[in-house]
Amino acid sequence: MDFTWIAILASLAMGIGTALIFVFAVKGNHFQNFEDAKYQVFWSDLEEPVDAPKKEGTDGEGAKNSGRAGERRSNH
Repeated sequence: MDFTWIAILASLAMGIGTALIFVFAVKGNHFQNFEDAKYQVFWSDLEEPVDAPKKEGTDGEGAKNSGRAGERRSNH
């Protein structure tokens, strides 16, 4: 019986704590522009670092830089 009351009080404390944290976050404007953070992470993954060496064939020149024109390289 005592364990049941402890579990009930613990769950109520966690629920009240979560509600207080939510109210604090809403009043602190932590939920504004959260879409921007998503796009910042997405676009930062797509950008190439400036110092990174260019990979062969990725500079838009196509087959000109990857051997003879019209030939495909095999990965064997």
